[in-house]
Amino acid sequence: MPTNTAPPVPPPPNPVNPLKRRAAWAAGLVLLVLGVPLLLAGFWLVVLGGSSYYLLAGLGFGLAGVLLMRRSPGGLWIFALLVAGTLAWALWEAGLDWWPLAARGGVVFVIGLFLMTPWVARTWPIDSPGHEGTWGARGGRWALGSVLGVFLIAAVISGFHDDNRLVGLQPLPPMGAAAAAPGDGVPPDEWHAYGRTGQGQRYSPLAQITPANVKGLDVAWEYRTGDMRGRPGDPQETTFEVTPLKIGNRLFFCTPHQSVIALDATTGAEIWRFNPEIQGQLALQHLTCRGLSYQPPATTPPPAPTADGICPAKLFMPTADGRVIALSPDTGKPCAAFGGGKGQIDLWAGMPNLKPGAYYSTSPVVVTSRLIIVGGTVLDNVSTKEQSGVIRAFDVNTGGLVWAWDSGRPDSSAPLAPGQVYTPNSPNSWSISSVDEALGMVYVPLGNQPPDQWGGNRSPAVETYSSSVVALDLATGKVRWNFQTVHHDLWDYDVPAQPSLLDLNIGGNKVPALVQPTKQGEIFVLDRRTGTPILPVTEVAAPQGAAQGDRSAPTQPKSALSFNPPPLTGRDMWGATMFDQLYCRIAFHRLRYEGRFTPPSTQGTLVYPGNFGVFNWGGVAVDPVRQMAFTTPTYLAFVSKLVPRPDDTALMVQGKQRPEGSLPSLNENFGAPFAVKLSAFLSPLGIPCQAPPWGYVAGADLTTGTIAWQHKNGTVRDLSPVPLPFRMGVPSLGGPLATAGGVAFLSGTLDNYVRAYDLNNGDELWKARLPAGGQATPMSYAVADGRQFVVVVAGGHGSLGTKAGDYVRAYALPLAGGSRPAP
Repeated sequence: MPTNTAPPVPPPPNPVNPLKRRAAWAAGLVLLVLGVPLLLAGFWLVVLGGSSYYLLAGLGFGLAGVLLMRRSPGGLWIFALLVAGTLAWALWEAGLDWWPLAARGGVVFVIGLFLMTPWVARTWPIDSPGHEGTWGARGGRWALGSVLGVFLIAAVISGFHDDNRLVGLQPLPPMGAAAAAPGDGVPPDEWHAYGRTGQGQRYSPLAQITPANVKGLDVAWEYRTGDMRGRPGDPQETTFEVTPLKIGNRLFFCTPHQSVIALDATTGAEIWRFNPEIQGQLALQHLTCRGLSYQPPATTPPPAPTADGICPAKLFMPTADGRVIALSPDTGKPCAAFGGGKGQIDLWAGMPNLKPGAYYSTSPVVVTSRLIIVGGTVLDNVSTKEQSGVIRAFDVNTGGLVWAWDSGRPDSSAPLAPGQVYTPNSPNSWSISSVDEALGMVYVPLGNQPPDQWGGNRSPAVETYSSSVVALDLATGKVRWNFQTVHHDLWDYDVPAQPSLLDLNIGGNKVPALVQPTKQGEIFVLDRRTGTPILPVTEVAAPQGAAQGDRSAPTQPKSALSFNPPPLTGRDMWGATMFDQLYCRIAFHRLRYEGRFTPPSTQGTLVYPGNFGVFNWGGVAVDPVRQMAFTTPTYLAFVSKLVPRPDDTALMVQGKQRPEGSLPSLNENFGAPFAVKLSAFLSPLGIPCQAPPWGYVAGADLTTGTIAWQHKNGTVRDLSPVPLPFRMGVPSLGGPLATAGGVAFLSGTLDNYVRAYDLNNGDELWKARLPAGGQATPMSYAVADGRQFVVVVAGGHGSLGTKAGDYVRAYALPLAGGSRPAP
């Protein structure tokens, strides 16, 4: 008799571990939380005219999150589609450029990897209803893993691909100029002026260090000044920017707090130190000294200083309280015969609006056989009642005033009559001038009239000479020629760098040239006899629509040799993640921006390049043999926002009461209709909103205007919270050095390194870690044992935030046999 048996009961589905269930729910919640603000901000960006990707990505995040919270494998499929779409969009916008690609896809890639982990991927039992088959959990994991693999392959390829490298070769020309211009008079092993000579080339004719042996450089000696920023009363921009001089076997330089020091050039041992005893409490915007100036003796060998204070040779030191002191290079004592027995001259004589600290010369003076020529800096954007930008020439031996050229009254250069003062607020020259005594001219880079961002009340003279390089007659101080680099400057595009003088071979003819780098990225190459362009200069239409009461120049000059970057677009915005990149895109579309020279506005204007400059006071190094310039272009965007002023006393920028005796915000513009808020264009994480690279080295042919090669330069090792040596290309501040050996040096990048480069192609040949920020221009000299030294100052820069220090460091190749003399 058959027995009744129950049909077999299938085993229950594998139960899901509650921890796994919670992991899937938590992953979905995270996606939902990320997706909602992404959706809302993405919608805002679309309304502003930007990319729709973030709106769609927000939808994808949200939908995938909801499905994951419900344990639906559709969440994996949605997120796989989001990863694929992100990759396609990122490649379309950025190509195979690793950093822009990483910013766009990094977040979705990392989240995708998390969804593939066992905690989430095994949430769905494969054999449970609805989770089996191609469109189930197994298929979703396969699809997500596949697109993540493709994303990884694209990232790896982009890591070896560099869209920012212009490879070329700068060969020696068939007919090079002489290594030193006629009338140089400086021994090859010495360095007598800021740019080695008054011509400002930043070029050493020494050739011991070459591309073949530069890797052997090592520290020869190191000296510490004991002068560090951070003393009471120091402004934020307290900087060690000096380039030392080398005369005989001594180095001479100044420190941020104005001490003058002499060292033994072979060993680095201190010989003497002079303290100018700065007078009184100073409300300073800058505290720096970029260098000293040197007057050689009239005879060789020079006589010793006399008891009555006459110095056969002199060092000239500009001070923060508005003096120029003459010192004996032998003893470091003031030359009493200079300045009517005082050993110094007072730059406040004849100056309007006396405010200690508001006017002084941060840069070394020009020295000729019979004159010193002195400019000075005034406070930027504090008021319309600042000091004069007058350029003055004094007798090199007595300190007596010979002539004074005031850009506010340009037709007269005679010394002032008793009781008169120079024109207040006239454009000043805070940078370094150059001189050609054979042609009888000094070449002065001029700044702007405060306020920088509003020019409704500028006089015809200011309009003519603002942001220009001006050639003045050495004998009379009268204008020989003037070349304006920016018309009606509203962007603080003052001429920041020393002009470099060299002779160029143009069509077989030797042409005396002047090379002028600018903040906006133009390098103007002019005939220094007349100021006429050697490389073509064209006038290009500029955006219009200045603030109320002001105007914009209809055109702006553009050189055939230009490092002007392409205009920014939304796709150029960047961030560490897609979220701060979205913030930057929204900020970009909210600002007024119509390309370079977009006028400042109450809406807020994007200024690109910013007033940090493509080039700043470090300038360029020119090689008169190769007929080329070694340059360090930097690209940072800034934001300029005009703030209407109700009166001349309200604080518009600070928003709170300032301490008595301190400077007001440097952008209050008392006396003008607008204050101005200025800032770098940064993301909430404090990194530039524009994609890297931000800094390059580049070589340019000065006879043709061709940029022969250009490479991103520097790492974020000292800029990021974690010291990662990513080579992204960072800004630099501080000039380069070129040498006859075919090697260039630069220490000014915002990572703490000094680097050497091949002048022919720009390849990095050597680098050494510095103990502090190297925002100064290196120099080179030789000593009696035949070694060529490269000297770097590492003291940091206050407003850039690089590490503070007090180091002077010399590098050299080993002596024969590998030995070194004891320091």
